[in-house]
Amino acid sequence: MELNYNRVHLCGQAEGVPALSHVNHGCAFYKFTLAVMRLSGQADRLPVIVPQTLLHAVPVAAGTTVTVIGQLRSFNNKSGQGSRLVISVFAHQLTLGGESPFNQIQLSGILCRTPTLRRTPLGREICDIILAVNRRYGRADYLPRIAWGAVAAQAADMRTGQRLTVEGRVQSRVYTKNYNGVLTDRTAYEVSIMRPAEIEEFLVHIPR
Repeated sequence: MELNYNRVHLCGQAEGVPALSHVNHGCAFYKFTLAVMRLSGQADRLPVIVPQTLLHAVPVAAGTTVTVIGQLRSFNNKSGQGSRLVISVFAHQLTLGGESPFNQIQLSGILCRTPTLRRTPLGREICDIILAVNRRYGRADYLPRIAWGAVAAQAADMRTGQRLTVEGRVQSRVYTKNYNGVLTDRTAYEVSIMRPAEIEEFLVHIPR
C-alpha cells in the first residue's frame, strides 16, 4: 500500500438521476446520492461526484444498483453561514450492478489534529480523528473518522503528525446545527472504524 492511499469501493442503489454539480476546466461533473444499506437496516446516503465522461458509458437511473470505485474527497466550503468541510466520493470507475450492499474504504495519511476520546451515553469509547491524505497537484483531503472500542483507546494515544492506515466504511449521519438561534438539519460524512477484534488490519503505523 502506498504511503498516501485513498480508495473507496461502494455498491448500492442510486436515489436519483445525476444532476450537474460543477464545471472545472471545461469538464462537467455530476452528482447523485448512493444509498448503501447497513446490517442494521439503516442506509448510508453518500454523495457521489462523477465525470460526465463516465456517465456517457454508464447511464445511472433512480433505483438502479451501481458500483463505485474512487476516492473520498473534501473541500472547505466558505459560502453561506460559517465554514464547513464538505465530503464526497469522487468516482474513478462506475458500473451498473454488483453485490449490494458493499461499503469499504482504505486510507493512509497523516494525523492532522489531536485525537478526541469520548464516551457514548452507554459508556462505549469513541475517538474522533482527522486524517490528511495527500493527492496530486499539492492538494490534500482532510477526512474525519471515528474509531470505536479498543481501536478508539489505541488511536487516542497517537500524536499529530503520525502516519497511519485505516480501513472501514463511509457513513452518513444527520445532525441539527444551531446557528444564531436558527436550527438546521445537516448531514455529516465520516469514516467509521468498527472492527476492534482485527486492529492490525486497519490501524497500522507505517514507517516514514
